[in-house]
Amino acid sequence: MAKLMTLSVQERTETGKGPCHRLREQGFIPGVYYDEKGANVAVKVLELPLTKLYAKVGGSQVFELEIEKDGAKEVLPSLVWEMKMDPVKPRPQHVDFRGVDLNKEIRVHVAFELTGKPAGVVKGGVLELFRDTCEVVGKPLDIPEKIMVDVSALDINESVHVTSVPMPAGIKAVIDDNYAVAGVVVPAEEAESEGEGEAPAAAAEPAKAAKAGE
Repeated sequence: MAKLMTLSVQERTETGKGPCHRLREQGFIPGVYYDEKGANVAVKVLELPLTKLYAKVGGSQVFELEIEKDGAKEVLPSLVWEMKMDPVKPRPQHVDFRGVDLNKEIRVHVAFELTGKPAGVVKGGVLELFRDTCEVVGKPLDIPEKIMVDVSALDINESVHVTSVPMPAGIKAVIDDNYAVAGVVVPAEEAESEGEGEAPAAAAEPAKAAKAGE
């Protein structure tokens, strides 16, 4: 098993808008840790280590959350459950952590990553990703960073659906409908030019009919 990343946080005793605003001015981000039993601990975490960790693990990869409380430290396997961002500045405003049991399945969203050059692209088509993520179920340590989708066999006007995407060992996709993940489509400018070329012919039909009725 690869070594998990670690993020250190401290318990905070003050809550509310004023104290949280002061924390952000000091370079901290306020947050809350929730365990599986519903208990929670208000925490604060330095912004830079948090953003670096989130860039690596996102919301699907488990890491070790080291909570400093009353002079003692406790290390808990966790996920970044929700990161609230500032609507104007590219920085977090609040973070929620969720404790997980490494032996129990969790349900998270994992990003798709396309591999291969589709045959249809070679012919002039455009590859489009229709869905960014896939919801999956599995034990925390089995959750992959990405779900790979091979699109090399796709021709123009063909797509790959979620049920045909191989899932890593121990992982199951949560599927309500067999949605298309990605496909090769006709370039927009070609589709528009074809539509423009057909319009005059369609418009000419009523004129012919009117002439026949005279």
